[in-house]
Amino acid sequence: MRRAVAPLLAVTVALVLADSAVVTLALPDIVLHLDASVTEVAWVLISFNLVLGLAAVPTAMSFARAQPRVLTALGIALFAGASAWCAAAGSIEVLITARCLQALGGAWAVVGCLELLVAERGERRGVATWVTAGVVGTAAGPFAGGLLTEAFSWQAIFVVQVPFAVLAVPAALRARAVPPAEPDRHRPALLPNITLALMSAALTAALFLLVLLLVEGWRHSPGQAALTVSVVPVAALAARPLVRLLRTPPDVEIAVGCFLVAGGLAGLALPPSADLAWTIAPQALVGLGLGLTVDQLTSQAMHLRLPRVRHAAWTIGARHLGVVVGLVVLTPVFTADLMDAQEPAEVAITSLVLDAPLPPQDKIAIAKALGDALVGERGRVPDLGPAFDSLDLAPAQQPAADRLEVQLDEQLERAATHAFRDSFLIGGGLALLALLVVVLTSVAGAATGAVSGAASTRRRVAS
Repeated sequence: MRRAVAPLLAVTVALVLADSAVVTLALPDIVLHLDASVTEVAWVLISFNLVLGLAAVPTAMSFARAQPRVLTALGIALFAGASAWCAAAGSIEVLITARCLQALGGAWAVVGCLELLVAERGERRGVATWVTAGVVGTAAGPFAGGLLTEAFSWQAIFVVQVPFAVLAVPAALRARAVPPAEPDRHRPALLPNITLALMSAALTAALFLLVLLLVEGWRHSPGQAALTVSVVPVAALAARPLVRLLRTPPDVEIAVGCFLVAGGLAGLALPPSADLAWTIAPQALVGLGLGLTVDQLTSQAMHLRLPRVRHAAWTIGARHLGVVVGLVVLTPVFTADLMDAQEPAEVAITSLVLDAPLPPQDKIAIAKALGDALVGERGRVPDLGPAFDSLDLAPAQQPAADRLEVQLDEQLERAATHAFRDSFLIGGGLALLALLVVVLTSVAGAATGAVSGAASTRRRVAS
């Protein structure tokens, strides 16, 4: 069991932080299964990130008055129980409530795991393991959730977390004793945490909006979308060896990462077509940017600041409140753009139907079926397949109807792609804003260093 302690704690951190976006690819299935609206189902994401972001710092303060091993084990147990409740939820209200409890347990778990990992592996390796597990979990969440949804159901996302969390409870209790908490000596690192929050808001566009575009806009299955977005975690993992090879200064590394995320989101906003291949390069840029920024900013925010657990909690709070800001800002934008795109899409569909080489009675039947499909899914990109399947056409007219269906699907794909454009560009703007904070911080630091150097020189001359 001793050898399994640190790996199980690292897996727990990855699971908790993966939950910030793990259900993204399952949202359409949750909408159907729980008969929820798009706004209601968005709270499945928002509630978890909001509670985790708000609870992180108060949770860290509680570790100064209690044994970290016990609190961490209790937090993991609550996370496991709430995960099981999520899987059994029969309504959207119950699922949101369970997600809130899951986040509360997750806050205790992820903050406490830092202290236990440091006790197990030492300061440098323990912090590095904690940070890396968080980055991997954040990046891989949508990928894992999509595969589980495709292979089983959306409930499987939560079921699979339970055994790992249950095993981590005794692992937390078996961890080495944590030394007494250090006195509160430092203020939170404001600028790294602000930059971290802005980057998390920007990354929401890639980890949330992209999968919605693939599943809802381009009508790919959750499994196909999961394989497509796997580019992000792979690129994020590749970022660290690349940095070690190039040996870039930390500020340059963060600045480059912000720029790469902004460029990747701009690429996702302007794809030439709805072909999945056009998303690969932009996702690689986003993944590299994630790998270059999130762990480095987390390390900067925690560097030489005591008590360690409290400053780690500030980074968790900044990251997840940034995700909430991203969701709150971007969700209304792409929802409104989808609604705005509906009318011109309907006009284009009408034109294509009228121009199709089909008898008038078949055009009327197709128009009625398509109209019902468009009205039935207002506010979402409709699936026109069932409308065409319901038609009773003569065999001679079927090829023309098949060509019309392909043309209409292409039209809807173009409309959906255009509707997500502004949201991706706003996400890119948030990444550029984070870059601006990094640049201003570096300039201010250089100016302060220059003033200090000049003052030191004057003192030496005077003496």
